[in-house]
Amino acid sequence: MNAIPDDAALRRLAERVAQVLRTQGGMLATAESCTGGWIAKLVTDIDGSSAWFQGGAVTYSNALKQALLGVTATTLEHHGAVSRECALEMVAGALARLDATIAVAVTGIAGPSGGTPDKPVGTVWIAWQRRGGQALVEVFHFDGDRDAVRRQTVARALEGVQEILTA
Repeated sequence: MNAIPDDAALRRLAERVAQVLRTQGGMLATAESCTGGWIAKLVTDIDGSSAWFQGGAVTYSNALKQALLGVTATTLEHHGAVSRECALEMVAGALARLDATIAVAVTGIAGPSGGTPDKPVGTVWIAWQRRGGQALVEVFHFDGDRDAVRRQTVARALEGVQEILTA
């Protein structure tokens, strides 16, 4: 099991992302489900974030995933909200509808309930996409309680943004 990032570690990650976005003149957008806006909260805790953070959508319900991000009913019916397909549609929607240069989307099962044999608690899909680039998507199986799953999700989401921006 990886160490669960504490508040200070999450803050450092957000500050590193901020520095790269400032340097590049980029704008970040987020589409969050299982993290409930935690990524957006972290980045807006940084003074001056309006220069590089466009905004985010907390789309906890399937209805909002569809209305705000353009996730299709077909995707939700055939694959579910916690799926590769949903994460990809969420990140594409955030990138387009929130007019950003890079977006990250997270959808998962933080627990303690809601897991299934196919998608146990701790299953999280994260997708990243830079404007004009190919989307990247990855599934994670995080350990721990609800807070631990969410902290690991936020950390990995920000790490991915930094990796894409500095590649």
